[in-house]
Amino acid sequence: MAPRTSPVDVPTPDGTADAYLAAPEGEERVPAVLIFMDAFGPRPRLEEMARRIADEGYVVLVPNLFYRQGRAPLLDTSELKDPDARGRLFQVLMPWMRALTPARAMSDAGAYLDWLAAHDRVADGPVGVVGYCMGGALALRTAALRPEQVAAAAAFHPARLATDAEDSPHLLLDRVRAEVYVASADGDPGMPAEQQRLLDETLTRAGVTHVCEQYDGARHGFTMADTAVYDEAATERHWDRLLDLFARTLR
Repeated sequence: MAPRTSPVDVPTPDGTADAYLAAPEGEERVPAVLIFMDAFGPRPRLEEMARRIADEGYVVLVPNLFYRQGRAPLLDTSELKDPDARGRLFQVLMPWMRALTPARAMSDAGAYLDWLAAHDRVADGPVGVVGYCMGGALALRTAALRPEQVAAAAAFHPARLATDAEDSPHLLLDRVRAEVYVASADGDPGMPAEQQRLLDETLTRAGVTHVCEQYDGARHGFTMADTAVYDEAATERHWDRLLDLFARTLR
């Protein structure tokens, strides 16, 4: 049976975030998963991915991280396979991305997790988080924010996870208790080999159970089927790793 889906509103300290919710059929209480979007925001592809996870027996929330700019859809994403159209979208997106500071993002993340915990279909117990592109950093930050709640954190084709910035995500990893999985794109300037090594070394020093790997031949954004960089084989590998992580840690 297809999962139940609906638009929902999540109150946050700064307003109301519109979101997409997917849950399996039935009345059983099941674990929750929070998806952090890529920069292009909530759209049919992310809803499809949420339904795929819900099919495995999870309540899945996909919030509009840019709700301060308005309700989704904020952009026309119908031409993401056109590099020129993609570039024009980033001219709009970059100020929004800069405005979503780590402090604001984590204030929101706490609200999303609290909303899920109060949902009548969500079981008591651990939660999983997964982020794509810009959402990858938010997944790791959320695992550090709520170590007692988040048992699984995954990041796919993320960027800037281990930089020399004072607020680099890797500096928070000693707070994390979740199992972590990070899959970087091949040749991604946002996550070069030196950042991948530093991230892996930092997780190891922190005693975090983790896997960090590079998907050779896959480009940044490889899971997004509505873009020109979609890689079917890499995406199926991503599903295998992600669903196995959730099955191990959330059940």
